[in-house]
Amino acid sequence: MNANEIAELAKATVQGSMPFPEIVGKLIANGVEYYHVDYAAGAFSFYSASGAVVTAPLLFKGLPQISEHFDAALLKAAILDSQQHGQTFRAFCERAVKAGVQGYFAFLRGKRVTYFGRQGDQHTEWFPGTRPSEASE
Repeated sequence: MNANEIAELAKATVQGSMPFPEIVGKLIANGVEYYHVDYAAGAFSFYSASGAVVTAPLLFKGLPQISEHFDAALLKAAILDSQQHGQTFRAFCERAVKAGVQGYFAFLRGKRVTYFGRQGDQHTEWFPGTRPSEASE
């Protein structure tokens, strides 16, 4: 993984200066297998299959506190707005923490994101069009 490029991609995510699908493509091209967004620590961590890790700051001033209670319906609405209406990453983050998300893992090869709440609640969202059928789960 190219740590400098990964850090620039994290910065582009926060600034909204590059389309998210392009960022994901560049992360994959850099060998990123999955990444973690940690709202409590204010950081991104990017992981390769070989065990390399690149950490970058998640710098948002004025982000609301993480809600104590996990609200999957609010989270799903925020996810849907990102997928269908291209809301900004900042707007998504604000809505996610209000829904009680303390962080999430985005599994690029696994094509899913698992969101976690402060009490251990979780929700897994498949990338659009990739959810396996019930028979194969």
